[in-house]
Amino acid sequence: MHARVPVSAAAAVGALLTLGTPATAADGTQPSRTVAWSAGHQSATAAGERWIEQPRYLVISGKLSNTGTGCYAVWTRFYNDFVPGPLRKQAEVCGPGTVDVTARQAYQLTTTGQLTVCKGTEDTKDCGPWQNITSWPVNRD
Repeated sequence: MHARVPVSAAAAVGALLTLGTPATAADGTQPSRTVAWSAGHQSATAAGERWIEQPRYLVISGKLSNTGTGCYAVWTRFYNDFVPGPLRKQAEVCGPGTVDVTARQAYQLTTTGQLTVCKGTEDTKDCGPWQNITSWPVNRD
């Protein structure tokens, strides 16, 4: 009876780790498990999917769309070990239209990141809410 408890506990922990592991696509194909993301501000919206590729890259893929006038941009910021990195513009669109959003970021367990949509293309002074893009829900395929 006592020999079964450690084996069962180890199996349960292994199952949880497997379910909580982000999707991977080592061969460059779309992974089977992804996490949706979205953000918006005024007349612009951005949405897509994110996943982890080995060896440890966060991949962001999606579209930025604008239905009004003016320019809008998608910005990201990553933190490594609680140290903020630079703001990075990932895509921009001026006037009505849609553009691709693609980004790759080195990723470790201590990496956190955020994404937002801002009016204009030069800074992050007029933006929608920042969205967390490094939280990983438990998925079951």
